[in-house]
Amino acid sequence: MFFPQCFSLFGGERRGAPVVGFLRVDEQPILLKCQIYHPDQVIIFDFSLVDEREIVQELKPSGVILLNTNKEIDFFKELRKFKMGLIDASSIARSMGVGDTFNTAILGAYIRLTNLVKMETLIEAVKAMVPAKVEANVEAVKEAYNQVKVFEAGR
Repeated sequence: MFFPQCFSLFGGERRGAPVVGFLRVDEQPILLKCQIYHPDQVIIFDFSLVDEREIVQELKPSGVILLNTNKEIDFFKELRKFKMGLIDASSIARSMGVGDTFNTAILGAYIRLTNLVKMETLIEAVKAMVPAKVEANVEAVKEAYNQVKVFEAGR
């Protein structure tokens, strides 16, 4: 059994403002109640928020990065010391008919990048939790899983 804890920090409280979300998962109950300063993994939904120097300072040396972008790996000079996944989740979501809601596509890319969750488990969760366009979201998961470009650290 795993114990999750998640929360968000909101900058300017306005529509479209950047949000930072944190997720901890452990086999023991989690008592710590603060933001994560040196995460194991980072997922960046909006490419305009990428600050390579900040990521290098914050992410653990063995860290993993998933970026929603249409850029190629050569664009990211400083981040190539980390394992990286590049996915254009926004385009996948639109092509699957879920509009600008690309979170399920991000999840598909994430499980391919990290191998922490089985595809069948994620599909079951999407079917149980997504309120609309369930099959389109399942297809977005599968498509992102297949399309994510994974680069090992140092490449």
